[in-house]
Amino acid sequence: MALRIIFMGTPDFSVPTLEALADAGHEIVAVYSQPPRPAGRRGLELVKSPVHQAAERRGIPVFTPVNFRAEEDREAFRAHGADVAVVVAYGLLLPEAILTGTHLGCYNGHASLLPRWRGAAPIQRAIMAGDAETGMMVMKMGKGLDTGPVALTRRVAIGENMTAGALHDALMQTGGVLMAEAMGRLEAGDLPLTPQAEEGVLYAAKIDKAETRIDFSKPAKDVHNHIRGLSPFPGAWFELPIAGKQERVKVLASERAGDGVSKPAGTVLDDRLTIACGQGAVRLVRLQKAGGKPLDAAEFLRGTPVSAGEVLG
Repeated sequence: MALRIIFMGTPDFSVPTLEALADAGHEIVAVYSQPPRPAGRRGLELVKSPVHQAAERRGIPVFTPVNFRAEEDREAFRAHGADVAVVVAYGLLLPEAILTGTHLGCYNGHASLLPRWRGAAPIQRAIMAGDAETGMMVMKMGKGLDTGPVALTRRVAIGENMTAGALHDALMQTGGVLMAEAMGRLEAGDLPLTPQAEEGVLYAAKIDKAETRIDFSKPAKDVHNHIRGLSPFPGAWFELPIAGKQERVKVLASERAGDGVSKPAGTVLDDRLTIACGQGAVRLVRLQKAGGKPLDAAEFLRGTPVSAGEVLG
């Protein structure tokens, strides 16, 4: 007998889980997502979230409360009579009334190996820290921030040049498969719950714009991890003099380029955008000027020459 599920999610990352649960034969009685947001060039058009659109394609009713402070919203949630709620990147802290508003509670798909990287930006923080692996976890939600007991885990390797965007895409597919397995086992009464370790706790704070600028004085491995951890969004950047003024250039991909470098940090070492760091060097592989499209380094240099010996800001 299939579970009656309330699904709660908002971005693209959540969609494969919603679809995997529906394809597994569970009854998705309601979908909750963040309200439509202004978009477009002038921000006049309200755009529904990816989860909202995916639910509508399947004919699933969608609810978009700003929060759950109103008792009528809490009562509407309980009135669905769901067995369980599944939460993946919903974007809203859930009050206890929602966590306990179904027969079996709420289960969250989280993109890290808990207790490492609890919080808002686990994918970016794992790469920026140079982690060699991460994963998806299904955990039962409680009052704390990502502190609940873990049910299932799937580990995912982080390649040396893997960006946050590539890891995001790998994890969202893994997460859909894992949550479908978890709900199948919950339905069968065979879903284990293991308390998280008390050691090794790290918090993945939301990315602040102030930390996106590239600091070439750091070791090359840290510069490389910083670049790929912020690619494609919000993007790590440096300043380059273009048409007589300093302009920001995002770096969307890079690679390590050797350790035996004696030039000052930020010095352009050759005609391939190899840049000296505090220790070693990085090569800038893919870049994007403000308002422009992403370009490979060779194409970027044809339109924006950068000479060896120049020092990047």
